[in-house]
Amino acid sequence: MTRRRIYLMRHARVAYFENGRPLRPESVPLTEEGREQARAAAEVLKGIDFDRVITSGLLRTIETAGIVAPDAEPESWPDLREIESGRLEDIPEDELERTFVEAWRDVVPEEAQFLGGESIGSLLDRVIPAVDQLLADNEWDVLLAVLHAGVNRAILSYALTGGRVLLGNLEQSPACINVLDVGDDWIVRAVNITPTDLAHRGGRLRTMEELWAEFRPA
Repeated sequence: MTRRRIYLMRHARVAYFENGRPLRPESVPLTEEGREQARAAAEVLKGIDFDRVITSGLLRTIETAGIVAPDAEPESWPDLREIESGRLEDIPEDELERTFVEAWRDVVPEEAQFLGGESIGSLLDRVIPAVDQLLADNEWDVLLAVLHAGVNRAILSYALTGGRVLLGNLEQSPACINVLDVGDDWIVRAVNITPTDLAHRGGRLRTMEELWAEFRPA
């Protein structure tokens, strides 16, 4: 049996808030910490020849891919963009904290909306066919995909279950690396390798709990 290799990354750290106010997520750049995370990931993946490099087309994935695989020409796949949030001001104040911290928890129902925006079902509607389209192309053997926390959860869930489900407890730290092999079946070899903190000493919060802490001062 021949299996192909996918290195699935989340983009490196960005700042989604400035003085407690949300920024436009489609245009936020990497922070200096994020660039250092991407350089650390590049060191881990040094010497691997990628046949294709996939991004969502959003700036933070393009910047990360440019550091990790500087000699590659990254492709933009808009269907693999991050799940879209709604307007935070439209969420009742007494529901806001729960909406943040419980966004990725357990098996997330398809009807659940991410921060009042796009539903999990809508995310799966575009991510799973995009993955199938990538797999239908037999011209690559090793692929780097630099994507997003929600999208990566959808892909990992698909690889683990073979079905249409989203496992919310698959944490995805900034610039993390997941390793998947795929042929007639899937092998998930590694999840959430964080090059700057391999033992995950830095904390025990979910990403959304950290984001809530950044937003809450407003």
